[in-house]
Amino acid sequence: MTAYLIALLVGLAAGTHAATWGMYKDSVYEGFSRNKYLRSILLAGGLAIVAQLVLGLDMARAGSLVILFGVTYVLERGAFEFYKVFIRKEDQTKYFIPMTFAVGGRIVRSQSLRLLAGAGYLLLIGSVITGVHFLDRARPGLPALLMVILIGSAAGWLSAIGGAWKDAPLEGFQLLKFFRSPALASGFAVLLSLLTANYVLISLGALGFTIATIETYKKFFNRHKAPGKFEGKPVRHPEMYRTRRRFVPVYVSLWVLIGLSIALALFEPSQGLL
Repeated sequence: MTAYLIALLVGLAAGTHAATWGMYKDSVYEGFSRNKYLRSILLAGGLAIVAQLVLGLDMARAGSLVILFGVTYVLERGAFEFYKVFIRKEDQTKYFIPMTFAVGGRIVRSQSLRLLAGAGYLLLIGSVITGVHFLDRARPGLPALLMVILIGSAAGWLSAIGGAWKDAPLEGFQLLKFFRSPALASGFAVLLSLLTANYVLISLGALGFTIATIETYKKFFNRHKAPGKFEGKPVRHPEMYRTRRRFVPVYVSLWVLIGLSIALALFEPSQGLL
């Protein structure tokens, strides 16, 4: 039970991290909703427990905490984005870039077609994860570093393609932005390969940390630029510029905890691939 309690805490931390950057940028356009803020936190907490049930990580190791954080992060983000894009029914006029499934920037109105597209997307993701799993079992005779970069970038390419599909029709195709996720995911994969030898955990965890890093930069270090989805839209809740500052210490504390966990993990006896 202690392991699952620790897993829950890791999940709650991952959810709080994701909920905070989402609130920080969007709240000046949408306002603050306590239920919306708690949604990611509770979902991530539950997903972390499920992940621990499946993975059986040693929660006494700092490396396991780091891995579980990254995996939980990508599971929560994936689940929530899937819901927003393929299932949720919402007025899209408040957005510059549609948040529901669209083709060439044009919203697909048919719920049946959206669900069909969602099923195809799940199949694609499942195929990539399955491929990485089979590579893990086969262990082809390639240099370990090359394999880490390949499996790390695999999840990053999924994110890059999905982002370009959604944003490029209205924002234009941005070459550096397209390669950003695969490049960062490869770097985080190298880091996580020092903590685990499991290809799937390396790939998923790397994408989780990639999302956390990119969104931190976009929301906090580029805070004067409107999110792409609200480009050109009016600021309806200017009072949130002041209110959202109260959450910054929480966000900074989470990054400090992440950094300390990674540092401690690197001093543990290696169970990694590299």
